[in-house]
Amino acid sequence: MAADGERERWEWAPEVGVGPLRFGMSSADVAVALGVSAPQEKVGGPYEQENFADGVKVFYCEGRLVCVALDAVLGPQAFLAGRALDGHDPERAHQLLLDHAAEHGNCLLYTSDDSLALTDLGLLLRAQRVGEALLSRPLFVIEEWLESEWYRDRLPLEGAPVVHVWN
Repeated sequence: MAADGERERWEWAPEVGVGPLRFGMSSADVAVALGVSAPQEKVGGPYEQENFADGVKVFYCEGRLVCVALDAVLGPQAFLAGRALDGHDPERAHQLLLDHAAEHGNCLLYTSDDSLALTDLGLLLRAQRVGEALLSRPLFVIEEWLESEWYRDRLPLEGAPVVHVWN
């Protein structure tokens, strides 16, 4: 596991993509952009999913890239307002999104699994189990999917959902 200082930093452009990946790319384009000949594995399920080295998972609809999920502790990091989106306590990560939305007027949405999204930016924060801990992991999604309940409820659900206990 690389230390945060050693991880590649990916720039994120809402509705465009993250790092070298652009929404709408084909599977072959994604492999070229990541500098590999093919994904490590293809996964079945409701989407065409490909897993690449360094914690990058991509999802396609009708052969076009619609979602990029970055691992909570491996591979590239993406940032919002200069703060890393991955590898944090989910409550802390949610607060980052809440603060950003309050400052910039973003549209907030809690999903059925208690993940938090900034729908107008195409950003969804999910929790990923790493050992005994739950850590935040970002998913970058085309906006239409976050605005559609059907797609939103079927977005990649990886790991255990966050369970909130309100005192």
